Amino acid sequence: MKITPSLIKAFIIFPMNVMGVIPGFLLWCSLEGRILEKYYPSFDMLRSFPGGLLMGAGASLCWITVSLFSEHGGGGTPAPYDPPKFFVARGVYSRVRNPMMIGVIMVLLGEAMLFGSLPIFIWAVIFIQGCLVLIPFWEEPDLERRFGASYLEYKNKVPRWLPKF
Repeated sequence: MKITPSLIKAFIIFPMNVMGVIPGFLLWCSLEGRILEKYYPSFDMLRSFPGGLLMGAGASLCWITVSLFSEHGGGGTPAPYDPPKFFVARGVYSRVRNPMMIGVIMVLLGEAMLFGSLPIFIWAVIFIQGCLVLIPFWEEPDLERRFGASYLEYKNKVPRWLPKF
C-alpha cells in the first residue's frame, strides 16, 4: 500500500478522532473525578481479553479497507473530501458493504469493554446510530450517483451490515 499525505490526513481526521481522541477524552473525563477516590482502571481478563481482541480485529479490518481504497480506488481515500475514483468491490467489500464502519464499531466496543467505560459505550451507540442514518440516506445515494449501475448491482448482491459467507 502506498502511504500518501492525503491518506495520512484522512486517517487522522476520521478514524483517529472517532476511535482515539474522543474515547480518550471520554475516558479521561470519567476518571478525573475518581482519582481523588483512588480509582484506577482495573483490567480483569473477563473483559480485557475480549475487549483487546475486538480492538485488534476492528483496527485490522479498518487497515484492510483503507488499503483496498488506496490500492484499487484510483488514488482516493475513505474521506468524503477525497473519495476513491474507482468503485472498490473486492476483498472484504465483496462480503459486506460497510466493513470499515464495522471495524470502527468493533474498536469502540472493544475500548468500552477493555476500560469498562460506560461513556465510551455510549459514544459507540451514538456512532452506530449515526451510521444507521448517514449510510443509507447520504453515502449510498452518493455512491449511486458516482458509480451508477455497478453500485446498484453491488448493493443488490452484498448486504449492508451482516457479511455473507
